[in-house]
Amino acid sequence: MKVGFIGLGNVGGKLAGSLLRNRIDLTVLDRNAQVMADFAARGAGIAENAAALMRECDVVITCLPSPAISAAIMDEMLPEVGPGKTWLEMSTTDEAEIRRLAALVEQKGGTAVDCPVSGGCHRADTGNISIFAGCDRQTFERVLPLLTRLGRRVLHTGAVGTASTLKVMTNYLATANLLTCCEALVTMKAAGMDLATTYEAMKISSGTSFVHETESQLILNGSRDVSFTMDLILKDLGLFQTIAERNNVPLEMSPMIIDIMKDGQSRYGERANTDDIIRRLEEATGLSILAEGFPAELIDDEPEEPGYEVFPPGRARPVAAE
Repeated sequence: MKVGFIGLGNVGGKLAGSLLRNRIDLTVLDRNAQVMADFAARGAGIAENAAALMRECDVVITCLPSPAISAAIMDEMLPEVGPGKTWLEMSTTDEAEIRRLAALVEQKGGTAVDCPVSGGCHRADTGNISIFAGCDRQTFERVLPLLTRLGRRVLHTGAVGTASTLKVMTNYLATANLLTCCEALVTMKAAGMDLATTYEAMKISSGTSFVHETESQLILNGSRDVSFTMDLILKDLGLFQTIAERNNVPLEMSPMIIDIMKDGQSRYGERANTDDIIRRLEEATGLSILAEGFPAELIDDEPEEPGYEVFPPGRARPVAAE
C-alpha cells in the first residue's frame, strides 16, 4: 500500500512520522519546503502536488487547519480519484462539509473516511493517540490496519460525518476543562495555596481531567506551549456551536467560552497558544501562576503498542471483525 500524507503541521507531522516509523511506503506534501526536506531525509517520497499524490498513492491522508483548505485540496485531487482510491480526512472539520466531499469521492468510485484524532500532539508523536473513524463497516475493517499504525485506540463511530461530529464535541469539552482549570489555579493562588500542592490535589480528586493532568503542567511551568493555537480552537468551538444550532439546542456555556477565547485572541494574538488564556486572569489579579517541577513540554511516557479497535459499552464485536 502506498500512502500519501498532506499537512505536516503540529499533529499531521507526528502522524506521518508514525507511518514512517512503522515502515509504511509514504509520500508527503506540505507548503513548508523545509518540513518536506526533513521527511525526505527520513525516507519519505515528495509529491509535486495534491493531484499527483492521489494519482500515485492508494490512500491519501489529509490533516489540514480548516474546512476551506481541505475543500481546496480535494478540488485538486478529485480528477485523480477512482476505484481503489481511499481518502482519509484526519482534519478537524465540519460534518456537513465532510459528507459533501465524501459524496464527491464516492461519485468518482473512491472511498472516503472521516477519521480525526484526539489526545494531544505528544500522543500523536508516539502512535498512542485515539482515532475516530466514520464510514461503513466494510470500509472501516479495510482501513483499520492502517489506522492502528497511526494510533492506539480506534473507534468506529458510524457513517461518514459522525467522527467529525464527535471530534468537535471533544475539543469543546477540552476547552471548557482548560478554562475551569485556569480559574481553579488562580483562585487557589489568591487563597494562599501552594500551586504544586493544588495541582496534586486536583489530580487525585474527582476534579481531575485529561486537560488538567497535561495542560495544567505547561501552565505552571510557564511555557504554555501546548502546540495548539487560539485560531484553531475558535474554529473548532464554532463548529460545535453550529452543530448545536442545527439541532436547536440552546447552549449557554458554549457562547461564553467562545467569547473568552476571542478576547484572549485579541489580547495575545491570533496564533497564541490556547494555554495563554490564563494570562487574562493573571493580569486581572496581578498573580503569577507558576510553580517549580513542571515540564516545559508534554512527553508521552506510555510505551508505543499495537493499536486496536475499541467498542462502546454493550456493543457486541461485529462478527466480520473476528
